[in-house]
Amino acid sequence: MYGVEGDIAATRLDNNLNVGLQGPLAATATANANANIDWYGTARGRLGWIQGPWLLYGTGGLAFGHADLSSSISSATSALSAQTSSVRAGWVAGAGVNYKWSPNVIFSLDYQYVDLGNLSAASSDPTGTLMQNATAHAQFQIVTAGLRWLVYPNVRHSWEGAYAGGHAGGAWGNDTQASYSYAPAVIFVSDNRLKRDVALVGRLDDGLGLYRFRYLWSDTVYVGVMAQEVALRYPNAVVHDPSGYLRVDYSQLGLKFMTLSEWEGLSGFPSFPN
Repeated sequence: MYGVEGDIAATRLDNNLNVGLQGPLAATATANANANIDWYGTARGRLGWIQGPWLLYGTGGLAFGHADLSSSISSATSALSAQTSSVRAGWVAGAGVNYKWSPNVIFSLDYQYVDLGNLSAASSDPTGTLMQNATAHAQFQIVTAGLRWLVYPNVRHSWEGAYAGGHAGGAWGNDTQASYSYAPAVIFVSDNRLKRDVALVGRLDDGLGLYRFRYLWSDTVYVGVMAQEVALRYPNAVVHDPSGYLRVDYSQLGLKFMTLSEWEGLSGFPSFPN
């Protein structure tokens, strides 16, 4: 037996990832990726072997369907999102068994492997603090049971003619992966409660003070700003650490965190270029 067959089906093959981030400020950042295939269809050839009321067959051909992928990551200071969605074409292969219960009625058990290709969504913020890259392989396997009606059969065990019907079942697959980077390397502990030997060394054009200081746990001398002072002028540049101390995102101020020796190597007024 040989012939052609087409079908279209609704599905909700949803894969959702909630990612726990690692790092010093992980408590303030969350990430999520979601991939979904909501419908698909096929146009296939069939080749089978008949034994009485039984038909065993193999099938293959064109597959098409709608797939989408979205990804997001957010922190206390910024957020990113990326999304892609399209109707895609691919291929399908499978096999099945049919049983002819009466001249018109055919029961079926079918298996298909459907591959619609790969999707990707990626983005990063201007400072490089947040980055995301999500991929999904829009492939799945599906097992269905169906009922077909053979139109105008000639004899009881004849399989010739046109037929229509429906099927229902379950699917699995739609592999999704995502990688996220939350690297607040430009966000430094700047709380004045964690500093000692503080001395003013200059002011920027906006009046923001630059100070030299040591951290309580280190003898290295740094030059930078005070978080409490920054919070009054640029509150969006201040991050409230889960520990209760304040951090400053120097990139939002257009500054670079330096040691005293690095600062002394600059010529002219200390403008802290990036």
